[in-house]
Amino acid sequence: MSEITFEPLMVEPAGVPRGRAMVERADWAGRAFAKYDIASVNRIVEAAAQAAAARAQEFARAAVAETGFGVVEHKVLKNIACSTGLLETYRGHDYVTPEIDEANKIVAIPRPAGVIFALTPSTNPVATVTFKIMLALMTRNSIIISPHPMAKRVCVEAARTMAEAAFAAGAPDGIIQIVEDPSIPLINALMTDERVDVVVATGGTPVVRSAYRSGNPAIGVGPGNVPVLVDVTADIQLAAARIIESKSFDNSILCTNESVVIAEEAIADKLLASMTREGGYVLKDEELDAIRKTVFPDGHFNVKMVGKDATWIAEQAGIRVPAKTRVLIAPFELVATEEPLAHEKLCPVLGFVRVPTASRGIATAQAVLRITGAGHSAAIHSSDSATVMSFSAAVPVLRISVNVGNSLGASGIQTNLAPSMTIGTGFFGRSSVGENLQPKHLINHTRLAYNADAREVMPSFAGLNPWVNPSGPVPTYPRASNEQQVSAPSNIYREPMSNDAAELRDEIRKLIVEELQALMKN
Repeated sequence: MSEITFEPLMVEPAGVPRGRAMVERADWAGRAFAKYDIASVNRIVEAAAQAAAARAQEFARAAVAETGFGVVEHKVLKNIACSTGLLETYRGHDYVTPEIDEANKIVAIPRPAGVIFALTPSTNPVATVTFKIMLALMTRNSIIISPHPMAKRVCVEAARTMAEAAFAAGAPDGIIQIVEDPSIPLINALMTDERVDVVVATGGTPVVRSAYRSGNPAIGVGPGNVPVLVDVTADIQLAAARIIESKSFDNSILCTNESVVIAEEAIADKLLASMTREGGYVLKDEELDAIRKTVFPDGHFNVKMVGKDATWIAEQAGIRVPAKTRVLIAPFELVATEEPLAHEKLCPVLGFVRVPTASRGIATAQAVLRITGAGHSAAIHSSDSATVMSFSAAVPVLRISVNVGNSLGASGIQTNLAPSMTIGTGFFGRSSVGENLQPKHLINHTRLAYNADAREVMPSFAGLNPWVNPSGPVPTYPRASNEQQVSAPSNIYREPMSNDAAELRDEIRKLIVEELQALMKN
């Protein structure tokens, strides 16, 4: 009898089998959902949005308690904007029904991506989870959320709330899932699984780069570092109020927050005085170094400052400021990489630079964006259309807020841009998307293109629709009776594994036993 040698047993990292099970379930749900018609989709989207909005305040409080970031009232606004706000924004939009272009003889059939794997940040946890789920449901995609570990509890509860509502409204079981305990092996297994059709990454640069290296199609966004130019034609009082309101919104946790104000010298003192009346505190020379050391120890941004109050940050730096201070204004001379205050600051600390002319201001804005933030966003306060046009053509960004705070302007909440928690930075920022992420980015179209010859007549496609309004019980994912539920809505009954599936499993086991017995006989 020949000696039998065995290869070392390769044990998969904890969580990898669970990740594969989640993708399998999402793939099944996505294929079922892709057959739904627009009426069914609208019913599901409405139910999920209303369920999330009903708990917007609760989730806002929980997010601040869990992460320590931001302001409850501001998070409520974002939670509403990303649930029922999105519902109203896209009400009447149809990402399901075929589009008929009779003049060009083309019929476009919307096709969902399939399985979306979405990474969400700790800074805007519930808003981003809600936003990505809403886009997935509008476009008939299934979605698996991987929340930031610092915000996992509130994100899990938010996703479950929407999953239960969607299922009750007729969505396939498993259309929304969330990783309850994120780990690097589990996230890597999900991100690289070939059954994942697109990775949507919102977070820091390492997260986005990992998404692009996953081997799957990815939509990732880069960091911000927003320059805001205020010229001599601006309404100074309004500009000051808007900048302070924007910079203090949710304690400056949105990546769209203003980073450096660039003011023409002729109006700089007036602007500072107006900003002070709105709750800004202009740091004195001896206080600037204390803020630099506190916010940028060793030249790197201190993550302990993320989303904290201006008064708390000042206290950490040993500076006494008025109790009503909303933003710490930090004047400095030169925009350069070596100047920490010229870098992105996810806290209410705002750089301030004086320039002799608007044209020098434009060059300074370019310098800010050379440090970081290319492709993201910028802002300008001006009533001179020529200056606005020159600024817009010169700075390498893909959205510019004009006479509005950039935090809610670039994110589409106070402008008519697409409301979004994921800001595409395009070619400038090494992103595959240059717009605010919206439903159209999660579908492709199959196009029926008829012969352009006028003698070839395209028949009528009016009223034809390949999708159906499912009737009967909501489809549930088949499971073994002893299988652990994976991120399942707690109040949903799970059917046991079908007889066919059970027989197949038994047959596979028999084959394995027979193979082992054959090995032992040799």
